Amino acid sequence: MNLPAGAEQALAAFGQCLGWEQRARLLMQWGGRLPALSEEERCEANRVHGCESQVWLVAERQEQCWQFRASSDARLLRGLLALLLARVNGLTGAQLAEIDLADWFGQLGLARQLSPSRSNGLNAVLQRMRELTRQPSS
Repeated sequence: MNLPAGAEQALAAFGQCLGWEQRARLLMQWGGRLPALSEEERCEANRVHGCESQVWLVAERQEQCWQFRASSDARLLRGLLALLLARVNGLTGAQLAEIDLADWFGQLGLARQLSPSRSNGLNAVLQRMRELTRQPSS
């Protein structure tokens, strides 16, 4: 399966990191690049449940492909969200259903840093993305 350009960039950047400290710094930088969500978008309807931190997710369909935007009140989680978005933005709903989160974060060298609660939270975000792609468009 071809990776979106953002995912290719993420693999290239994280592949050059020599250790966890470099990866952590890069993770924070990626999180800092997430576009901010407006106050209206940071509402209960867009909140992802199943995350310990506050996470909001907005989905937009462009033709057959999906674009997601997300935000969190937790810095590390913003970085992880940015990497998740890099992996899924531009995919169809069917392609999104195939994503293996553990494998993706493993390829980035971040699997060991995903605590069970973070891993559960990211899985909740991915599940929410999948739900949104299955809803009939309004």
